[in-house]
Amino acid sequence: MTSLNILVTGTSRGIGKAILAALPDHKVAGHSSAGGEGRIAADLSQPGAAETLWREALARLGGRIDVLVNNAGVFEDNSIDDPHDAWIAQWERTMRINLTASAELCRLAVLHFREEGGGRIVNIASRAAYRGDSPQHWHYAASKAGMVGMTKSIARGYAADNILAFTVCPGFTGSDMVEDYMASRGGQKVLADIPLGRIAGAEEVAETVRWLATQAPASATGAAIDVNGASFVR
Repeated sequence: MTSLNILVTGTSRGIGKAILAALPDHKVAGHSSAGGEGRIAADLSQPGAAETLWREALARLGGRIDVLVNNAGVFEDNSIDDPHDAWIAQWERTMRINLTASAELCRLAVLHFREEGGGRIVNIASRAAYRGDSPQHWHYAASKAGMVGMTKSIARGYAADNILAFTVCPGFTGSDMVEDYMASRGGQKVLADIPLGRIAGAEEVAETVRWLATQAPASATGAAIDVNGASFVR
């Protein structure tokens, strides 16, 4: 297998950390907000951080990126009963991190890929893009729906340039954050909504990302792959 240069965002834990582990044959630039352990530090809640991250990744990877994986994101409560300004601030923070920063990186990737003869984008969305989420997470569902629409637009717009784009839509996935969320909502009740009877492992999502990033046929561009134990099917 040809070694690829890959940028993966949000790699400090959970799915992102598993994605790093799933790509041992490739040269990967990982990112997290705080950096550390060789990761590029970039706070994607801040304007300009995505472009700085891209340029640092390019430098680390010798001036060429073959694959972008947008995994960084936040899942934070935002009750409609909160004060208006606080609600808007949380909405905009989630959109900035989950969608706008990803869009900035996708734009930079497409521009780069057009010069380099092609490349791949894998965006991590969520089943919430299609089925919605809780009353506290309008913003999260909206950001992930935007990511799916953006990815499909990239796939349709740039396939002729050998630029391929895919979305992965996990449901609940094993991590401390998800386990805390499930516990707060009665874990067994959450599991009852998953026909498979368990949440997905981060390594299952990571394997899906690895395949899309490195092996999926070109004709699959535009696909959104569900990894949610049939808790939502389309």
